[in-house]
Parts: sequence; C-alpha cells; structure tokens
Amino acid sequence: MNPRSDRRRFLALGTGSALAAAVGVHLADPGRAWAKPQFPDDPFRLGVGSGEPYPDGVVLWTRLALDPVSPDGTGGMPDRVIPVEWQVAEDDRFRRVVARGTAKASPALNHSVHVEVTGLRAHRRYWYRFRTGGYTSPVGRTRTAPDPKAAVNRLDFAFASCQNYYEGYYTAFSHLAAEDLDFVVHLGDYIYEGGGQGTIGRGHLPAVETFSLADYRIRFGQYKADPELQLAHAAFPWLVTVDDHDVENNWAGSHSQPDTEPDQDPAIFLKRRADAFQAFYENQPLRLESKPDGPDMKLFRRRPFGRLASLHMVDTRQFRDVQPTAQDDRHDPERTMLGARQERWLVDGLDRSRTTWNIVGNQVFMFQADHTEGPDTRYGLDPWDGYTAARQRLFNAVADRGVDNFVVLTGDAHRGTAADLKLDFDDPSSRTIGTEFLGSSITSGRDGAAMDNLGRIWLAENPHLKFHNAQRGYVSCSVTPDAWQTDYKVVPYVTRPGAPLELAGRIHVEAGKAGIAGVETATD
Repeated sequence: MNPRSDRRRFLALGTGSALAAAVGVHLADPGRAWAKPQFPDDPFRLGVGSGEPYPDGVVLWTRLALDPVSPDGTGGMPDRVIPVEWQVAEDDRFRRVVARGTAKASPALNHSVHVEVTGLRAHRRYWYRFRTGGYTSPVGRTRTAPDPKAAVNRLDFAFASCQNYYEGYYTAFSHLAAEDLDFVVHLGDYIYEGGGQGTIGRGHLPAVETFSLADYRIRFGQYKADPELQLAHAAFPWLVTVDDHDVENNWAGSHSQPDTEPDQDPAIFLKRRADAFQAFYENQPLRLESKPDGPDMKLFRRRPFGRLASLHMVDTRQFRDVQPTAQDDRHDPERTMLGARQERWLVDGLDRSRTTWNIVGNQVFMFQADHTEGPDTRYGLDPWDGYTAARQRLFNAVADRGVDNFVVLTGDAHRGTAADLKLDFDDPSSRTIGTEFLGSSITSGRDGAAMDNLGRIWLAENPHLKFHNAQRGYVSCSVTPDAWQTDYKVVPYVTRPGAPLELAGRIHVEAGKAGIAGVETATD
C-alpha cells in the first residue's frame, strides 16, 4: 500500500460534498499530535463501532492497536498522540461525504477515538471510516435516531449480553450482523474478569483475574479483536452498559463481591472499579458525558425513538446496596437497587414519557423467580428478588402514574425467558403492569440446552413466566404502534464455530394491553 496515494483517495472521495452543519470531536489529549505517523502494520485491528444514536448524530469509535494484547496494555502503540482522520458518508463508497474531521488518539485513553458527530439527518443510515499513517479502517454502518416528534411506524433492534470469551465462539454475533436493525443494546458482561482458560483454545489473556488498568486493557484487546464481534459493532449503533463481570462478579456499589472478598477495603475495590471503567470507556462508543471520573461513570440515560418508543438505560451496579446475606433480609424497605437519585430519574422519565412504548434496559431480572420445587421458596439475592421493596416502589409508580406499555429488557442470567410483571407476584390474579424479556448469553454457560432443570422449576413455580430457553443467542425485537414482537434467536452450540441460527420462540405483546398476548415456540 502506498500511504500517499491512499491519503489522496481517502480525501478525494469527499470532494464537493455538503458537510454536516456541526461536528463535535472528543479530543482525548490536548498535547501535540504526531504530524506524520508511520506504522509497521495496520493499527485498525480492533475494528470500528458507533453508538448512542441521536436524531442529529452518533458517536464513532475506533482504537488503534498494533498488538491488542501486548503485556503492558498499550496495544503496542507508541507513547504519542496520533491524529486520526474520519469521514461520514451517505453511501458505502463514500461518494457523498457529509462530515469529516480529525480526532486525536491519545495514550491517556489507550489510543481510542470517540467522535461525536452532529448535523446529520434524523433516522438515516450512514457509513463511516477512519484513516491514519497510510492505513484505512474497515467501513462501519450506522443509523441516527428518529426525531422525537416524528411518527415512526416500525423500530427493529436486538439486545444481547454475557459473552465469556473462553466458553464459546461468537457465532451469534455473525448472525446478528446480518440483520437489518436500527440499533443494538448490550446489557453488560461484555468481558469477564476471571483468568479462566476453558477447553476450546480461547483462554483468557492475561491468564489471571484482572485487577489493574493494564489487565483490563489486555482483556478488552483480546475480546475486541474477535472478528465476529467486530462485524456486529460495524453493522449498527450500540447502546452499552456494565454489569458485574465488567468489573468483578457480583460487586455492589463500593463493595467487592461478598462471597469471596467480604473484608476487602472499599478504597482498594474502588481503585479497581476505576480501572475497569476506564478500560470500558476506552473500548466502547460512548459519549464524553460517560467518561469515568475515577470510580464513577454515568451510565443511566434516556434515548427517544420518535413517538414510538423511549429507552431508559438504568445502572443496577453503582448505586445498589450490597446483596443481603439471608432470604428474609431481601424485604428490607430501605434497600435500594438504583439509588434514590436514579430511582427518581427513572420514575419521572416514565411518568413524563409520551411515547407508545416505555422500555427499560436493565441488567438483572426484575420478575420474581422461585428456585425451589414445592411449598418451600428460595430466591436469588443479586437480582431484583434481593431488593423487593425497591422493585415494589417501581411497580407501584408504573401502576399509579398510568405508564402504558412498560417493557423491561434484561441480561445476566444466561437463559431466555418472557414474563408478565405483576404488582403482586404471589397472587397470580394480581394486576399485570408490564412485560420482561430476559435474553440468554452470547457464550456464557457454554452450549446450553432448550430446557434444563432450573427452567423446569421456574416454569412450574412461577406462573407469570410464559417462555423459557437456556441456549445461547440474542433477542431481536420488532416494534410498531400496535404491537411488539420478540424473537429469541439461538445457536445450538458455541464450543465450536459455525453454528446455524434457530428461532427458539416468538412472543407477542399488544399495545394498550399489559402482559404477554401470545407465545410461539419451535415445537408448536
């Protein structure tokens, strides 16, 4: 490749185009940029991505890395600020470039780039790419959100979570990338913090649990280098959040996981959380407003999609009380999952919403799930079952304020279910106030099965559950002003590559009628 001719080609394809009215570029470091960078190889090994769609723009992301898993966590990049040119076009051949500029990839942010492009047209598809040092990135495709006042006839999106690298191949992401979607929601456990090696040749790097910033950067480098994950990122804008394994299993607020490190100094854990958040931001298409401030990171936010739907992304980790240690303690009325400020923000946002559908992107399942057969009961203490008063406050608010078409999207549990959300789960005749779709994992839990013992218990003991599948995969949703369709899409195996995609179940919800209207399964 001739860098000089490549540069001419990159710039010439935008000649004569009308540029976007305004462009916001996140400059990671004010230091002097390396004027004419040269690299021994392609620095775009981690691909490209976009996210946080607004009606007038999106975030464009890439991260330069010559060696994504270099032992020092630098990605094999020099300790210099590197200029990265970017373009946005209305066509995939970049004949109609509408925005361009130069961002700075700084060592301070592991040579990641977050470009906040504005001035684009609402509800439109665009293509984008980056260039530096004579190399051009893969082309990404993105889409802006509809105008908040626009009548939208249909919205198509998918959600996913839990992609433990050493437990399986990311085949599901290849299938997801082939869909025609407006956006993707990732509900957490993007990486796993343990040092597991597995049995399929995808052992974690580093081969120990992640604690330092360098550790988390290496782990992200390993995950982001996966070609199937890159395909899904390059195909649609993503909205992402963190769950426990993005930092440490079952962490809560400033508390380390209670099962193995109950006495750890919170200051030590908060330093680890700060490092994990830093690496997370560096590797995701997030806006500057989500850039961590030490151990704090703003992840709850609201995104409207015309008058059809509002997506309220919540954070169920940073502000929660530590998990209870006994079943009876889960009913403590003072306990919180979201924290007082976020709880008010969510309830007020749902109350003020005038969209047809009100969606909550949530990390741990809300529905009640008795894990024991017979008259005895046992509930998980990390999900909302460990925070029953907080759940009841939210459900009461949804009912009292007349919030229509309340739908919760959830990850974490490595199984797919669909449930009616009840004001009183112990009374099957109680009012239904919404629907929850729990999505399975991309790989976590290895191959899985359509049904397992816990699935049988859940369906028998929890009459509000209407569907269950414990295979790996993702969930796609098609939403109209009149109806919601959720498809549970699974792969029969992840412990070897190349699995086909199968439809495990299809769930129907009617606008204006809380709860599940119909269920179709693969055996019907």
